[in-house]
Amino acid sequence: MRLLIVEDEKQICDMVAKSLYAAGYEVDTCYDGKEALECILSENYDLIVLDLNLPGMDGMELLKELRKYNDETKVLILSARGQIADKVEGLDAGANDYMEKPFHLQELEARIRSLTRRKFVQNDICLKCGEIKFDTIKREAYAKGEPVPLTRKENGILEYLLINIGRPVSQEELIEHVWDATADSFSGAIRVHMSSLRKKLKAELGYDPILNKVGEGYKIREESDR
Repeated sequence: MRLLIVEDEKQICDMVAKSLYAAGYEVDTCYDGKEALECILSENYDLIVLDLNLPGMDGMELLKELRKYNDETKVLILSARGQIADKVEGLDAGANDYMEKPFHLQELEARIRSLTRRKFVQNDICLKCGEIKFDTIKREAYAKGEPVPLTRKENGILEYLLINIGRPVSQEELIEHVWDATADSFSGAIRVHMSSLRKKLKAELGYDPILNKVGEGYKIREESDR
């Protein structure tokens, strides 16, 4: 999941970026409206955290430019402008959410999770990585063309890793998307299910396709990436 933070106050921008990176997101930052527009036009982002009082180009103008050609990218306005008229204008211009400054990082992260949660809805029927395939309709996994019997949680983990192929996925993300909201990230449940999934896949493939990057998370890989 790739995010862009557009905020002219460098300290706030870097603080938010660091927090979101620790939560498992890929994060880019911009301190200027025009620079942000160039990034948006050249890159694909799942969500943009957008300040309004920006040098170069006002955040509201930037949002309107974005919505001329892109209705998919989620936008969360984070601004000191707290009047009802400001919120109405921002939401009418195409923002998906609006938060006032000052703010709490935990609430910001919760709102981002809420906005991006629907990204987990998978439209592709078959997800692939090398010789691993997952049928999202039948909820069945295959390795080298042979079915691999997985539990419901193991299916969920494999599906989420395949959706996010190419980047590490944190335990917190797995809790958010595979477990329920009351799950404890320190309970060991994730490690138990992950260990079982890796053993089953390794037995079929002859190698462990899931890499655990310390401090980053789990990443699925092809044999050629070893």
